[in-house]
Amino acid sequence: MNLLTRNLGLGTVLAGVLLVNGTNPRGAARAQTPDHSSTTDAAETIQAKIARAISAGPAEVAKSARIVDATAHGTVVLREGNNGFTCMPGNPRAVADPPMCADTAAMQWFADFKAHKPGPTNGKPGIVYMLAGATQRSDTDPYDKASPPIPIGPHWMIMWPFDPKTTGLPTAHKPTGAYIMWAGSPWAHLHVMGRP
Repeated sequence: MNLLTRNLGLGTVLAGVLLVNGTNPRGAARAQTPDHSSTTDAAETIQAKIARAISAGPAEVAKSARIVDATAHGTVVLREGNNGFTCMPGNPRAVADPPMCADTAAMQWFADFKAHKPGPTNGKPGIVYMLAGATQRSDTDPYDKASPPIPIGPHWMIMWPFDPKTTGLPTAHKPTGAYIMWAGSPWAHLHVMGRP
């Protein structure tokens, strides 16, 4: 995907990522609250935001990833990258707005979710890393915005329509291993606890 296309879709994807983030750590995803810009303190440095963003991905991914931040004025590029991954610092003061690194297919998945499309349109599986942990709301309801936040440890996800009936994978949250989050919905995806 060319840089212009990525830039145009990035703001939509970031908003989608933030929306999806509000899900349950017992279910790894995200559903947001109103303002989820990563600005936690006006004095926070760009270097601090970059450090938080790269904490979400494996070192070999984060070192060459593009780093962006969602602000009240839109998306700001903090550092250019060249490996097809985008990392975001998130907002540690907001529920479901964790630091994360996502590839292009996953960014499309998040944009589709945010736009309330009938299902994701990414043509291949996407990868998302949340190795700094997250807070989430539900393993079963993609649009849950009311359940209490649940903290979740390091994890990563494969954004592709996994089906528990055909894969044999579980749908219940586990502290280790993998399970299908949001099973039975078009937004079902594989949630893997721990580091890759």
